[in-house]
Amino acid sequence: MRLGIAHHFGWAVAVTASADHQVVDRRRVELIEPGVPTAPIHHKGAPHLLHRSAEPLDNNALAALVAEVRASVIRATSATLDRLATASPEPIVAISVRAWPADFPEDIAVQRRVPYESRADSVMYCQVLAGLARERGWAVHLYNAKDIEDEAARILGERADAVLHGPRETLGPPWSKDHRIALAATIVLP
Repeated sequence: MRLGIAHHFGWAVAVTASADHQVVDRRRVELIEPGVPTAPIHHKGAPHLLHRSAEPLDNNALAALVAEVRASVIRATSATLDRLATASPEPIVAISVRAWPADFPEDIAVQRRVPYESRADSVMYCQVLAGLARERGWAVHLYNAKDIEDEAARILGERADAVLHGPRETLGPPWSKDHRIALAATIVLP
């Protein structure tokens, strides 16, 4: 089985599909525990996003917050991946996660500055998903969300519409763009 993830801040759409592109599971999953800030760099570290009376956290305080959030993401995402693996009729062997720049900075002082602050939280979720998948022995594939449906359509040829849009008819709603992206990401796996 192949798992495709279309993530957002704190949650994702997960689609599990067979090697022949049949959807066997699709669901919204949580990637962070309740009550934890879903975007600590973007919201807590960026002065232009804060209320006028609020001060941005200094680098040390923001680093501590990011470590706390990351620990929550690891716990919640690990439990989510375990539930997905248990629900799968066959072992999951690969996961597709949105790509991030290989040279993305790790330093909090850099991450909180433009252009990094708008992507730092998203990159954290992707890195955690990839790391936890590797721990489970799953192959990790990184994809570009803007191009993934077109790549899958090229691979599928005439079957593209039936495979990418058919689950809405066979499984019923919801079948959104996130579902198509997650499914497409499972199709382009090597």
